[in-house]
Amino acid sequence: MRSVAVAVNGGSRAGTGSRRAVQWAVENLMPQADRFILVHVMPRISSIPTPSGECIPVMDLDANVAAAYIQDVKEKFEQIFIPFKKLCKASMVETLLLEDDNPATALLRYISESGIQILVLGTDSPNFITRKLKGPGIPTTVLGSAPDTCDVYLVARDRIISKLADSSSSPPRETSSRYSVSTQGNTGDVDAHSGGEITAFNSPTTGPDFLTNRFPSMSEWSYIGSQTSSPANSLPSINEGNLESFRDDAETASIHSFNSMASAQIEQPVMQELKQLQLELRNTIAMYKQVCEELALHQSKVHLLSAEYHEESRRVNDSLKREESLRKIAAEEKEKYLKVMKELEEAKIKFAKESYERQMAEINVLKESVERKRIIDTLLSSDKRYRKYTMDEINEATDNFSKDLLIGEGGYGKVYKCSLDHTTVAVKVLHQDALNKKEEFLKEVEILSQLHHPNIILLLGACPETGCLVYEYLENGSLEDYLFNNSGKPPLPWYIRFRIVFEMACGLSFLHNSKPEPIVHRDMKPGNILLDRNYVSKIADVGLAKLLSDVIPDNITEYRESILAGTLHYMDPEYQRTGTVRPKSDVYALGVITLQLITARHARGVILAVENAVKNGSISHILDKSAGDWPLIETEELAQIALRCSALRCRDRPELDTEVLPLLKRICDVANATAKVGRNSSTCPPSQYYCPILQEIMDDPHIAADGFTYEYRAIKAWLSKHDVSPVTKLTMQHSTLIPNHTLRSAIKEWRSGQK
Repeated sequence: MRSVAVAVNGGSRAGTGSRRAVQWAVENLMPQADRFILVHVMPRISSIPTPSGECIPVMDLDANVAAAYIQDVKEKFEQIFIPFKKLCKASMVETLLLEDDNPATALLRYISESGIQILVLGTDSPNFITRKLKGPGIPTTVLGSAPDTCDVYLVARDRIISKLADSSSSPPRETSSRYSVSTQGNTGDVDAHSGGEITAFNSPTTGPDFLTNRFPSMSEWSYIGSQTSSPANSLPSINEGNLESFRDDAETASIHSFNSMASAQIEQPVMQELKQLQLELRNTIAMYKQVCEELALHQSKVHLLSAEYHEESRRVNDSLKREESLRKIAAEEKEKYLKVMKELEEAKIKFAKESYERQMAEINVLKESVERKRIIDTLLSSDKRYRKYTMDEINEATDNFSKDLLIGEGGYGKVYKCSLDHTTVAVKVLHQDALNKKEEFLKEVEILSQLHHPNIILLLGACPETGCLVYEYLENGSLEDYLFNNSGKPPLPWYIRFRIVFEMACGLSFLHNSKPEPIVHRDMKPGNILLDRNYVSKIADVGLAKLLSDVIPDNITEYRESILAGTLHYMDPEYQRTGTVRPKSDVYALGVITLQLITARHARGVILAVENAVKNGSISHILDKSAGDWPLIETEELAQIALRCSALRCRDRPELDTEVLPLLKRICDVANATAKVGRNSSTCPPSQYYCPILQEIMDDPHIAADGFTYEYRAIKAWLSKHDVSPVTKLTMQHSTLIPNHTLRSAIKEWRSGQK
């Protein structure tokens, strides 16, 4: 099976030589070939470039990433074969992509391993100076080092250089290969023998006969140079100087081609014989020069006889040159004009594209704004976790926001007491500037609608149209009214104050342990602690809360804000200084409020006053006398834990769940035991002692997802058949039940007092 391989390359200069080689091989070798292969050598991929300009070794990358990059590079190199396959015009053409940093080495290795019989390469035949500067190229190296089993053809612009394999069956060392160089022009034949045959054939008969003998089936040969039919035609019109130059070039080219191939193939012992052959070649070239001189003499006679003809020809040629020059100038001007018009058209297209992209960007921004507003409005109007009230219902309930129903004004707006769904509620109307920020309003509604805890004020509904929030109404107002007697209300006894501290801590613990992110209140103060008719405290105004992405350690300051939120004397000093907010910021406010409950003093200076009293052992001197007879041991413990909570640095404050709550629970139990007499004065049990389902006093009260407390067995049976609240009829967010230890203790105390 005869296999022909053609080495091709990309690029303008190298591509020209490769196209010449492919064309020659298609015309002369392809008809007799069983396999016709196009071969290209790509450099090895040892690293992958990054956008920053650096290169990462392939071994340091993921195998899939490296394989994808190498496949992409190979696909790009495969594009080199497309123009050469078009020249072949046959479906039997194969392509092969080799990978090596040395193309000559890769081709030689491929010849040896694949058993290719014929290899064709293309070259542009550089001049003498270029060869001296660059040295032997890839074709020369392959030609000189190819194995004897493979024919190598080097197709140049003006010659064909070949190294033909030895066809005899004797060992390679006994017969060597034949090198054949075909150049353009009739310069004669030169033969030399040294363990093989080196032939330079240039005549019209030598070249075709030689290749015809090599390939018997080839009837024609694409050969550089043509046979002349008469002596006149064989004498080109050249002067003596041109002949001398031609002879020098021929000598230089012949010697260089011979030396390049011989030095690459023959070993040192044969070099002496090669030098003798070169000497004979020079003698032959000298004879060739003498013949050329005689030819120049005869040609000068021909020039004298045809002087008039040449003069007329010169005039015609001058005219033709002027015409050609004018055509070139016209073509150049036309090319410049077309180039300018092309640049102008590209500039117009680029301007139109940029204008279109700018318009599309503006449209996209407008669409995003509209879509964002639509999503917010949809969320506000479609959230099923709380009751939606219309503007008419709010206006009717508040008597068009009558001043007679106004009971207070907070940081976000005014609060009205009214009746909705036959229930007394508190309607909070946001200020206009806050109403314009629908995102903040949506955030507050989403947070509050998910908070269900006995010590967190319950959100009953909202009106997205007017920006109103509907809360449960707590009859006894805020803790601030009792501490400073703002509304003429009687002072709270000490055991209720103990219980309020414990309930505040329970509410904060619930906020700080919310999932998936903890909630920080940031504005804990007596005005935001509301009391119901049984003096059960509930934390209000959670609308200022911020969601933290994670609970951060005490020694790290990360989540910062440029605008502080809260009340000055209850604000965490570390939060004021750094803008860092964390759950322990609420613990600081809890400590300050606790100190106010036991002293009835203003927040300013209360920490220092209690600290000095504890140090001096005079805690009884600063207690609020209107609260009754304080138990000094428990009161001092409460004061000390409150001082720790109000430490300047977060890292010095105790943990709410593991340190503060257990102590407060023990103090609260002491307060409840002491207050039995006051609680037993009423024989009628409070309404919150009754289960909303059974309408009986509860034995095991548990808090459900809707914020109401039920008898455990009753709510468990209800949830097994329903997924809505027995009271609000809204869908339950989860079925988790939390024991209400405070209410259970109160019911036990009431029952023990009835005995």
